[in-house]
Amino acid sequence: MAQESFKDRLVLITGGSTGIGFSLAKLLVQEGARVWLVARRKEVLAEAQKKLLVISPNASIGIFSADVSDASQVQAAADRVIREAGVPDLLINAAGESYSDYVQNIPIETYHKIMDINYFGTVHMTIALLPHMLKRGSGHIVNVSSAAGYLAPFGYLDYVPTKYAVRGFSDALRLELKPLGIRVSVVFPPDTDTPGLTRENKTKPYETLAAFSTKVVSADSVANETIKGLRRGQYTILPGFENKLYYSLVFLMGNAIYPIMDFMLADARKKKPSS
Repeated sequence: MAQESFKDRLVLITGGSTGIGFSLAKLLVQEGARVWLVARRKEVLAEAQKKLLVISPNASIGIFSADVSDASQVQAAADRVIREAGVPDLLINAAGESYSDYVQNIPIETYHKIMDINYFGTVHMTIALLPHMLKRGSGHIVNVSSAAGYLAPFGYLDYVPTKYAVRGFSDALRLELKPLGIRVSVVFPPDTDTPGLTRENKTKPYETLAAFSTKVVSADSVANETIKGLRRGQYTILPGFENKLYYSLVFLMGNAIYPIMDFMLADARKKKPSS
């Protein structure tokens, strides 16, 4: 059954200090949810908490500094939230990082770093909270993948596998947990105006910009559509019309999508400035 209101619900958001995570926190706080934010940078977390209290002065907002790629730090965050507030009703795994460049320019260390944050960060917090949700017999886990989690664009060799992994983890998790009373949703945001996009644009290949970039949407719009999807009880949440269209085409066309992508890349390269 779809959840009608988040009032008084306990929500834990990883990556909640900026971007999509923070936009989701704003909406949930406005609805009267009790929100905990987990992210790495203490000063950014504190600033996010202040901003949320401006929006809703009486809101219950907790913060905890932790690197989601470190399982022990994640467990400490989960233990703190449970000890002080209880078992979250809603877990949103929104922590993520991206880097874009030509494959020959990406250090092997970056592949490990991005996988540890995007995929294992999702796994770590899920596994830390899951026994408590199972004991209670309820809960909702929301994993943020990416449009790059169903269609691989040019220039993201380190990032794409992590978001496909989040999608696969979510699919398997949904199947196992549905009979046990735990809901799962996966969100596939398109290009979103976040600090991460600003960073990756500094190294993004020409071909990515020319052929594979989609319309950039705001973090607030992604958050709004995500909340709507959760209310409807959706498993797959696809913010944005263009995103929904691409998703439908990928699964309708099957392998026919690859020649189309090859053509788009070849066309972009013809137009690439010699410099």
